[in-house]
Amino acid sequence: MTVEIKVPVLPESVADATIATWHVSVGDTVSRDQNLVDIETDKVVLEVVAPEDGVVTEISQQEGATVLGQQVIALIGAGDSTAVAQEQSVAPSAEAPVSEGKAVDILVPVLPESVADATIATWHVQPGEAVSRDQNLVDIETDKVVLEVVAPADGVMGEHIHAEGDTVLGQQLIGKLIEGASAAPAAAAAPTAQAPATSDDSASDVLTPSVRRLIAEKGLDASKIKGTGKGGRVTKEDVDTFLKAPAPSAAAPAPVAQLGERTQKRVPMTRLRKTIANRLLEAKNSTAMLTTFNEVNMKPIMDLRKQYQDVFEKRHGIRLGFMSFYVKAVTEALKRFPEVNASIDGDDIVYHNYFDISIAVSTPRGLVTPVLRDCDKLSVAEIEKGIRELALKGRDGKLSMDDMTGGNFTITNGGVFGSLLSTPIINLPQSSILGMHKIQDRPMAVNGKVEILPMMYLALSYDHRQIDGKESVGFLVTIKELLEDPTRLLLDV
Repeated sequence: MTVEIKVPVLPESVADATIATWHVSVGDTVSRDQNLVDIETDKVVLEVVAPEDGVVTEISQQEGATVLGQQVIALIGAGDSTAVAQEQSVAPSAEAPVSEGKAVDILVPVLPESVADATIATWHVQPGEAVSRDQNLVDIETDKVVLEVVAPADGVMGEHIHAEGDTVLGQQLIGKLIEGASAAPAAAAAPTAQAPATSDDSASDVLTPSVRRLIAEKGLDASKIKGTGKGGRVTKEDVDTFLKAPAPSAAAPAPVAQLGERTQKRVPMTRLRKTIANRLLEAKNSTAMLTTFNEVNMKPIMDLRKQYQDVFEKRHGIRLGFMSFYVKAVTEALKRFPEVNASIDGDDIVYHNYFDISIAVSTPRGLVTPVLRDCDKLSVAEIEKGIRELALKGRDGKLSMDDMTGGNFTITNGGVFGSLLSTPIINLPQSSILGMHKIQDRPMAVNGKVEILPMMYLALSYDHRQIDGKESVGFLVTIKELLEDPTRLLLDV
């Protein structure tokens, strides 16, 4: 039986997507819920997982290819488990001891001057596991970014001196690595009746990203879910089965036990989430924030994009999206309205003569706003490449402090998630933020006649202490005019 692997359904405002990274190759054996490929849109990266166990028999769209929603990009055939069985059967019957090696200290990286301490976010390797040079061992979370600590050499993970959730300082010792050692083979005490008992303990170590998100959303304890996938892997079906299973009755007092799924779980905020919460609350409480709206006809840009996207991609090696037009229009509007390209510092207004645009990016750890610098000097292709690089770094947790620092103005695009209209909150210390939204066909009056046009609402939130209504409305109208007639961006009119 052959299973088709398709591009997920794309939001209405997203015309197409790009194959970003294949994590498997033709001939590879895959497990149900294993991430096969990352599909990249203008703003987010979508994971496509295997619907069942099998072998990759065909990959029809390679990395960099432009694809549409629900397009078939690969095939999975029935897997042959013989090799796996043979691999398990030849395991040595007795545990070999871990070979000796040199102990190496695992330290917290040097923290930026503005960061006092950090938190151990996630250990990716447990004591006794084999590691290879440059493998990510642990994520260290600061107020803004997540730092990866990689293995300096091949070896075996030693003890964890600090556990997940501990607060640590720069250059603090958090673990040990036994350089040059080799791990003991997995116990070949083979498939006895006690095997299922150990699968629960290891289930949390083999979670795929999609299953991990589902478990987090439901507030479950991964260690209590029995994995039925290969190697004790917990699948989405295992999570559903766990949710539907009746809670174990304690002895006899039945009435109290009939609470069903009315449970709750208390989880401490991550540092990044606390920072986001504090900054948003500060923006609401410390600025005279006001939002003005307008709408833009996206048909001219959509027509231009359709006409040139193929030749653009061939020439520049990057897909032509909408965000580059938004950034170009905002940069030109900032030139014409310097009050918007400024910020309040105490009793002073600081006017910036450069154009660094923050791009709101949704990551697994929360919303971040990395900065695209000197946008007035960038071509459309350079803007597209810069946005893609920031989105991928955000997805992989590799944004640096430099990526996150600065920015004069922020663009956020809720349209990729289906938002029709919103009032974005200012990203301090900036004075304004532009919200883009879903592109939706609506009947519009054009020269006395009704036409169906792809319309999008624009929302500009600004600090009224610094920016008056005249400047804010003029700024937003300028963006509208530039987007509705993109030729103006080239002619500077």
